[in-house]
Amino acid sequence: MIIVLVGYMGSGKSVVGKLLAQSLELTFIDLDEYIESELQQSISQVFAEKGEIFFRKKEHESLQKVLQEHDDLVLATGGGTPCYSGNMDFLLKKTSNVFYLQVSVPELTKRLSKEKQHRPVISHISDDSLPEYIGKHLFERTPFYMLANHTIQCDGKSIKELLKEIENKLV
Repeated sequence: MIIVLVGYMGSGKSVVGKLLAQSLELTFIDLDEYIESELQQSISQVFAEKGEIFFRKKEHESLQKVLQEHDDLVLATGGGTPCYSGNMDFLLKKTSNVFYLQVSVPELTKRLSKEKQHRPVISHISDDSLPEYIGKHLFERTPFYMLANHTIQCDGKSIKELLKEIENKLV
């Protein structure tokens, strides 16, 4: 069984994915961590030194490789993964267990403002500008996220509740 989690940064893909994989006794892979391991560089270093086009190409290749090598897996994608290179179409052909972890702009702002120093993409953005930044990105990315087989509304729910909801919708 292949389960894929998509959503904006800070939506809980990695946290939920690790626990879901443990609960179902499946392998867990965080695509960003996989890419960092393959390239021996952080994502922010790759963006800075080689640019976004290089990163998106590597992301696409890594996504295909991971899904070709595993039949049983929980995969947490990067926030932008579904939006480039036909990746969402590829995911939907590979499994009917693609879950969009949907989180509101206010909740994402609250989560991400605490993590800015660990998130190079937003580290330079002031707290006042963060909601607008997130809102703009969500507006652009939501059409891709909404293609997922399942949407899980995450605001106000515990991780345990999210896991149960996902497990109940598995095909």
